[in-house]
Amino acid sequence: MDQDAEKIKRLVFFKKKLEEKVVTLESELKELQAMLETVNSMLLEKGFRHAEIKAEAITAEISQSHEEPLAGSIEYENIIPLKTFNDELLANLYVSENLLRVVPAENKTFNINTPPFTPFLIEKVFIKMKEKDNELIRAGQLSPDKIFSYDIIQDGNAIREIVIKNFDADRLRELKSSIRWTLEKMYEKMKSQS
Repeated sequence: MDQDAEKIKRLVFFKKKLEEKVVTLESELKELQAMLETVNSMLLEKGFRHAEIKAEAITAEISQSHEEPLAGSIEYENIIPLKTFNDELLANLYVSENLLRVVPAENKTFNINTPPFTPFLIEKVFIKMKEKDNELIRAGQLSPDKIFSYDIIQDGNAIREIVIKNFDADRLRELKSSIRWTLEKMYEKMKSQS
């Protein structure tokens, strides 16, 4: 009887792990689909044609300005300009309920290799938020589909856009402050090198 109980216990544990993995993979699939949609939109803006995209969708996407959402169905609740202390625009934050897009100003090219982008923003802010969420998932206090995630969209080494998902109001304040500070420091370095 004890062996049967142990087997059942292991099977229940294995079932729980499988269910968690399914949730994680479903979340990952949603993220990949959103990224694919973004890439398709970017390709449309550059003039490429995708066989599955209808002609009217191409016209609608190309007619949108780059400041409008890449995914046509997303409505942004707020657009927050990030400026230097001298009131120079660095980037715009497009905020919806569960999505934040950071789009650099048209006249700014931020290189992904310019500090403090990776050592501060990625490693000390983004990765720390993700690690904290992973701990909450392990403790059963957060579902895997609610984990903080980010994606850096690049054109070569230039940051074209940063897409962030799953954040609350506190994190939004921290992200806004951290991103503005990072971009301002990067901009100062760019100006001193030119």
